[in-house]
Amino acid sequence: MISRKIVLVGDFSTGKTSLIRRFVDNQFSDSYLSTIGVKISKKQIPLKEEVIQALIWDIEGGTPNKPVNTTYLLGAHGCILVADSTREETIENIDGYLDIVKKCAPKSAFILVLNKCDMLNEIEKELLYKGVGERFKDRIEHIYLASAKTGEEVETMFRAIATLVSPKG
Repeated sequence: MISRKIVLVGDFSTGKTSLIRRFVDNQFSDSYLSTIGVKISKKQIPLKEEVIQALIWDIEGGTPNKPVNTTYLLGAHGCILVADSTREETIENIDGYLDIVKKCAPKSAFILVLNKCDMLNEIEKELLYKGVGERFKDRIEHIYLASAKTGEEVETMFRAIATLVSPKG
């Protein structure tokens, strides 16, 4: 089994903790508790040829007045950038997070997750996916519309990042 550090970064209240909780424990809560500092969860992710021991770092959300603590990013193999699909400013801020992580973990693989997609209709999802896809096509390997609440695409996105950080991936 191979251990890999995967960090989740993004603005506060984008659902990073909820995505992790859905993936690791298959649970969801509507109550909002802001992450302070970092919380690390573990989960084994079986792939075709190996098992990845994911060390999932839930890093407290950034704000304009309090950027992400870069020491948490050091040594990351993979990064899940998380934005709230209902808050445009969280999508706008992804560029900054991408640049920060690339400086701290230059070999890190990236995926972008637009969380809370259960709050959008199909047309809104399609327009959002196309717009964001065009904007980040040269910088991010995969983009997912996900929902921690319903579980939509949560397993898929974590399997995707595990595959990207796998030595055989």
